[in-house]
Amino acid sequence: MTDEETQRADPESNDVDAEGEAKAIERTDAPLTVERLADDLRDLGIEAGDTLLVHSSMSSLGWVAVGPPTVVDALMEVLAPEGTLVMPTHSPQYTDPAGWGNPPVPDDWEETVRTERPPYRPAVTPTRGMGAIGECFRTYPEVRRSRHPTYSFAGWGADAEAIVADHSYDHGLGEESPLAKIYDRDGTILMLGTGHETNTSLHLAEHRADREQEIVTQSAPVLDEDGERVMKEFEELDYDSDDFPDAGAAFEEAHPKAVTRGQVGSGTATLVSQRDLVDYGAEWFEENRE
Repeated sequence: MTDEETQRADPESNDVDAEGEAKAIERTDAPLTVERLADDLRDLGIEAGDTLLVHSSMSSLGWVAVGPPTVVDALMEVLAPEGTLVMPTHSPQYTDPAGWGNPPVPDDWEETVRTERPPYRPAVTPTRGMGAIGECFRTYPEVRRSRHPTYSFAGWGADAEAIVADHSYDHGLGEESPLAKIYDRDGTILMLGTGHETNTSLHLAEHRADREQEIVTQSAPVLDEDGERVMKEFEELDYDSDDFPDAGAAFEEAHPKAVTRGQVGSGTATLVSQRDLVDYGAEWFEENRE
């Protein structure tokens, strides 16, 4: 059998979405290559030397030749070695299974899942729900990934090691997280076909909001300094992203100069000042959350 015949015989055999690809081809005027995507990214305003936090939807871009590596290569080409590329590489399969809803697991499975999972390993553990581009990015040989078992970030470029190193287990999206280090570098958020509903930087704004917030305790298996599996317990805010679209929309209305919109491939792209968003978001949560 040829590869094409195999895909027709069993579309799930290598995760090929033939219907999705056909739709992508229909709305793309020419194959999206590294150079074409790089040109679009530059036109949007991304420059060599930037610190860029990327959230992405592969399907929004149109038909990309080869797929996710083409997008990653284009981002790296634009930023060049003096820039820094960061993506969230979260692994919610290491959250408490009692809270899972998509899908839930039977109640009598929870303790087994909780206690017998293999340890989180930055080089091995796959992302979940982060999209094909982020999952591809984390596998690049020069990419470094942080140690947090649920809220890791991966980075490449000049400041990658400094951004992902020493990622605090406690409050993994707070003051000792890669998000805060991107803020300190006046980084920029790029949303490729995504919106504020998945804009992780708003969790840093949650931390900075001057309001009472519930703290919860989580645990996950990790490797200790001797390479042994241990259960790590850590605290975090009871994060809530339900109102992120509202906070993001209010920010864009209040700070239009901090937002740039354009097209990358066949999709809509939005470039946002992370520092402006986090500062505004903290105040917005203070005023709009009970």
